[in-house]
Amino acid sequence: MPTVVLMDSSLSMTRPVSVEGSEEFQRKNLAVHGLTMLFEHMATNYRLEFTSLVTFSSLWELMVPFTRDYNTLQEALNNLEDYDKTCLEAALQGVSNIVQQEWGTSCPCQVVLVTDGALGIGRGSLRHSLQTVKQRVEDKKFPLPFPFPSKLYVMCIANAEEVLYITLPPPCFTLEIYIYIYIYIYIYTIEIILIDQAYSPFHAVLRCGNLTSDVQVFPRPEPVTIDEEVDPMPRTVQTDLEIVGFIEIGDISSPPVLSRHLVLPIAVNKEGDEIGTGATDDTEEETPTNQMAGKSPNFCVLLHGSLKVEGMVALVQLGPDWFGMLYSQADSKKKSNLMMSLFEPGSEPLPWLGRISQLGPASDAAENPYGEDDSKSPFPIQPKNKRSYAQNVTVWIKASGLQTDVQKILRNARKLPEKTQTFYKELNRLRKAALAFGFWELLKSVAELLERECTLLPDSAHPDAAFQLSHAAQQLKLASSGDSKYAAYEHNITPMLTDFSGGGGADRI
Repeated sequence: MPTVVLMDSSLSMTRPVSVEGSEEFQRKNLAVHGLTMLFEHMATNYRLEFTSLVTFSSLWELMVPFTRDYNTLQEALNNLEDYDKTCLEAALQGVSNIVQQEWGTSCPCQVVLVTDGALGIGRGSLRHSLQTVKQRVEDKKFPLPFPFPSKLYVMCIANAEEVLYITLPPPCFTLEIYIYIYIYIYIYTIEIILIDQAYSPFHAVLRCGNLTSDVQVFPRPEPVTIDEEVDPMPRTVQTDLEIVGFIEIGDISSPPVLSRHLVLPIAVNKEGDEIGTGATDDTEEETPTNQMAGKSPNFCVLLHGSLKVEGMVALVQLGPDWFGMLYSQADSKKKSNLMMSLFEPGSEPLPWLGRISQLGPASDAAENPYGEDDSKSPFPIQPKNKRSYAQNVTVWIKASGLQTDVQKILRNARKLPEKTQTFYKELNRLRKAALAFGFWELLKSVAELLERECTLLPDSAHPDAAFQLSHAAQQLKLASSGDSKYAAYEHNITPMLTDFSGGGGADRI
């Protein structure tokens, strides 16, 4: 998840801060010290994170584009200059443009705003932006919320008394992102909270039978909330990842996933101390730590190589009734990584596999489900109920479609009793569609058309035609009344049994 550090370089950041027992510092110095701690932590634990540095006052400037070189970020941070007043809206718009140009609107991004809490003055200030937010045209909207998934962390370099005197007009929009404001004069405490909230590495234990491996999952999996639940609760990935089985890539195909993550092995020495993750970057220098990690036997490395050679994926349990898959993904011809994708929570995330808990070894089957020469596959599993997309669905997007269906019924009505079965088939299709759409007036209108056709029958018409038309019209009128017996979606109108069709006369009542 890329990060944009938005640094306030206005004159208000040069205000002095008195800290007991030490020399006088500027707020800018405290901010630089705090971001230095953040960059050092990310260089050690979040080496794969892309980070960008943007400064702002009345204008904004991209100091460092997205990079993994934290030395470049630190150098630019140490060479910041001071400018004029604060204009937060322009800075947020700049961040939005930078992220969209680099990552688009679907990639989640984290924004760390470092400021002293000053709102600015005049046009462009935060107070002015919120006061005029309702009078804006479409192309000049306030940049929050961002058009991409995001989290906004606000590090406010101020004490509690200063923030209490800040007054703002009521917000005129709903902010759909997380905002954390840390108000404390000791920057060390602020950074510890920020790192713990946003940049703590996710360590887990990967298990397969008696084989285990300590791994780091990057980026950190986010909690998932299921909207369909009555009382939705966020579900988090457990730190104990259990492999429950293996399946061929062709069987699992390309499933829908919530997110994708790198799985990196963590080498542990004999004393049980972590000595780092395996190298994942081609440009990374071979340090003694990495060399030691590369020589240590590791189940994660074995699993990665096996999945790559065999062309299979591993199904892994992330929590109660929640699964994902581990697989090898190639970045180039010579380099590949072990990846983990998270499925939707539930016992049946992939319909063509059925319930994950009911899958078992192929050797337990009475006969090989893949055939003697692996020429067939037991997947996809055919569903018990016929899917809606596998049926002929009635669509009335245009008036011509509805007119065609009605005319088809009338054509068959004029050919009764020879077309009795076709007549009732088309009539029931129109009836179900009308009930599904709540189109009660259509049923009444078609009933009136059938009654009119009955009166227009020639003298040479078969007597059964009049009975069938009257019967169909009556059934449609009953369905349009909303009666639960006749308006049921599953109910079908059946042909009326008459003396002419082989039934008894009592059936005509």
